[in-house]
This record gives sequence, C-alpha cells and structure tokens, in this order.
Amino acid sequence: MVNLSSFIRFHAIRAPDDIAIVYQSDRITYAQLWDRTQAVAAFLSAQGIGAGDVVAVYMKNSAAFMEIAFATSYLGAVFLPVNYRLAAEEVGYIVGDANARIVFADDEFSETTEGLDRLYLVDEAAQGDMRTLTGRDRTIPDEVLRTPEDLFRLMYTSGTTDRPKGVMHSYQNFYWKNMDHVISLGLSRQSRLLVTGPLYHVGAFDLPGVAVLWLGGMMAIHRDFDALDTLASIQEEKLNCAWLAPVMLGQILAHPDRGDYDVSSLEWCIGGGEKTPESKIREFSEYFRNGRYVDGYGLTESVSGDTLMEAGMEITKIGSTGRALAHVRIQIMDDEGTILAPGTEGEICLRGPKITKAYWNNPEKTAESLHGDWFRTGDVGYLDEDGFLFLTDRKKDMIISGGENIASSEVERVLYMLPQIGEVAVVGLPDDRWGEAPVAVVVVNDGQTLTFETLTEHCREHLAGFKVPKRLILCDALPRNPSGKVLKRILRDEYS
Repeated sequence: MVNLSSFIRFHAIRAPDDIAIVYQSDRITYAQLWDRTQAVAAFLSAQGIGAGDVVAVYMKNSAAFMEIAFATSYLGAVFLPVNYRLAAEEVGYIVGDANARIVFADDEFSETTEGLDRLYLVDEAAQGDMRTLTGRDRTIPDEVLRTPEDLFRLMYTSGTTDRPKGVMHSYQNFYWKNMDHVISLGLSRQSRLLVTGPLYHVGAFDLPGVAVLWLGGMMAIHRDFDALDTLASIQEEKLNCAWLAPVMLGQILAHPDRGDYDVSSLEWCIGGGEKTPESKIREFSEYFRNGRYVDGYGLTESVSGDTLMEAGMEITKIGSTGRALAHVRIQIMDDEGTILAPGTEGEICLRGPKITKAYWNNPEKTAESLHGDWFRTGDVGYLDEDGFLFLTDRKKDMIISGGENIASSEVERVLYMLPQIGEVAVVGLPDDRWGEAPVAVVVVNDGQTLTFETLTEHCREHLAGFKVPKRLILCDALPRNPSGKVLKRILRDEYS
C-alpha cells in the first residue's frame, strides 16, 4: 500500500508522541495527525468520495491543508491543490477541467469560489483542525489500496499555452522523488523543516516537503510568509532545513532586525523558482553561518528537485544548479532530439521514474513534451564536463515573478479581449522586489487609446493579481522574425 496515509499510521503506532506538524500554537503529534486523517477521510467517504475522485483545495497553508491531503490519499482519491492567488475564472476552469467532486476553500476566499459545486468553506477553527468542520464520530472506512502507478495528485501549471495544464503525479513519481531527496539531502527523523512557501506549490509540498514526514520528522507550517516570523520559527523550533523562494530569502537578508535571531540550527536551504545571483549565495553564507545554500533545478512535471548543488561545490561551480539526482538522467538536446556534447547549449531533457507520464486530458501536449521517453522541459542550458547543469534561458515566453510561473500567452489571451489592442506581447522585465514582473508591450488599433488603468482593471477581472501587467508600454510595431514570430528577447533587451 503506497497511500500517503500509510506512513502517518506507521509513525503514529511506533512514535505516537513525536511531533509531526507545528501550526501556529498547535503541536500536532503523529497520533493526533492519524486521528485527524481518519476523521476527514470518514467525512469524505460519507460525501461519496472514493478511489479516483478528485478533491480540490483552494486554501492557504494550514494544518487542515495537510489533513485533507492525507485523508484524500487514505480513500484512494486524487488531491488537487489550487493556487489561491488565482482569479475566479481561472479557479472555475481548473476545477471543471479536473472534474473535482468536492472543493474545500478558506472562508476568506468565499467570493472567488462562489458558484462552485459541492463547496465547503473552511473557517479559522477548521484551518487548525478539520474535525471542527467534519466532525469526529463517523464510521471510519478502511484505507483503499493504491499501487505505484495510481494517480495521487493533479497540479495545474502555467504552461506556454493559453490555459493551464494538469500535471499528473502518480505515487511512483512521488515516492521516487522522496528517495532522491533523502539520498541527496540526508533527510532523517531528525529533519525539522520550515514550510513558509505555499503548499499548493511543489517547492513547499515536495522540496523536500512531505518527505520529511515520510521519515518521521517535523514540518513547521506557516500560513503566510513573514521574514521575522520565519527567523523566530527557526530560533524557537531549532529548524534545520528549509525551502525559500528567492524573493523570501531576499526579504530575510535585507531585514534590519535579522541579527536579533539565533539561526545557527539551519543546516541547509534550497532556493527555488529562479536562478540565484552569486551575491545572494555569498550573503546567505555570511548570515546563516552553519547553513549552506542549495541551488537546484526542477519543475512541477518532475515533482521538483531534479538537480541539487552538492556540499562543498557551491563556489567552485557557482552559477550551476548542481548535478542530476540519483534516479534522474539529464541530456541536452537539439530540436530533433539529438544529444549535444558537454558545453553545448540546447533544451534540457529529463528521464526517470519521478517524471510525469502525461498531462491530464491533453494527449497533444503530452506528445509535444516528449523526445521518445525523454521529457522536454522547454528550458535552455548546458552540462559541463563534470555533469553540472547551467541554465541559460527560461521556458519559452515564461515569466517568473516572486517564484510564480506566469505564461505570457495566458495574459496575452486576456489582453486581446480589449478592443483597443491590435497587437500585444507580454514579457518579464527586471523588478527589485519580485525578480521580474510582467509588462505589456502594446500596439493600439488606429483611432484608439489605452490607459494603464483600463488595462489593469480588465486583467483583474480575469487573472490572478500576480499575473496582471505592472507596466504598459505603447509602441508602433512589435519586432518579428521572417516567419512572423514576435521576438520577445528583443523586447526584453530593449526595455530592461
């Protein structure tokens, strides 16, 4: 049995009083987490949820988020975490495309989720303990047997199409990911993980995320990121490992009061979302004296973390994201799938048991993503003679803002609804806070005018706030190649 609930039950029997989750002032033991998991599973079962049914959550980080995830797996159902920053239209599309049977949403998102079928709003009390919503006295069903090939989760990612794609994660993908992270990071029962990134994202849930509970360790879950709360948690809980998006790490390192906290327990921190500047790596080492910064590369389709920088190589190979993990293979290929020599730039392609087999209900995109059994990431880079990966360009037309992926074509689809716009290209330009931010470069139709206020008001009706362009640039024509394709690299160079 490979259900996620299986290892919670295991630790609840053998070490019932060990702390599994710290959330706000609550310290949840493995025995308590097992009891909560069973209670939520009983509630879901009473609602008719069973093997293969999709259970969606539109929630911030909480104990409840984890309880629903484990209870869903207990029943052999499929977990669907949805980015809580998305707009109502986007949420509706994902829930509908995945055919979710039930949706849990934090009550603060009631307006965004209004109109969704079988919606349960989770108030503050239930966020700390789902049993306040589900009850405790239902008949507990038996765990449903799952096999490695069965689907455990759907995660929708902003691809280079105009709609998000559902990435299918099997139990095999998840458990091979766990094994690779245990080997590379030295995870153990003593691992005490800071979780302050959003759990709907592979960075928080998977890098290494729940792998820590797999081994009987502890996760300290923060509802939202705050620099000083993060430092206080490291000090008070003696946390020894973390994943932090570069924007989070930047706020910590820039905070004037960071010297007031004892962060000596932190042994390593994985960066995520974008390539980390050398200056930030050096600054990290100066502040976290006992910790090392682990740059890495991965994506939702591979359940995160395909390469990680090895200890002692951070400066020697600075600029690299490390070497492939134990059960991951990396090759650099050209457009025809020919393997390129070390030092030659091309598309990063992956192979291994933790990489998704398909996109949900999308055989065309699945086929496009493969060279035989190699997964095409769309990212550009090269391998050096020692096998270290260096990234040189991001996914085609992908913007990474504060660790969040934004598909420029998705924003462009919404902008083309405006009658004033004749042509538009959305690009990412440097931003001091977010790393980069989406910017709309627009050619207006003859006789029309377009203001930034009109553009943003329209976008906010259809898109999550982080996807709304932060600037409007008007121009006479967009640069194109002979075949008519917009040359976004020229726009980025010109307006940076």
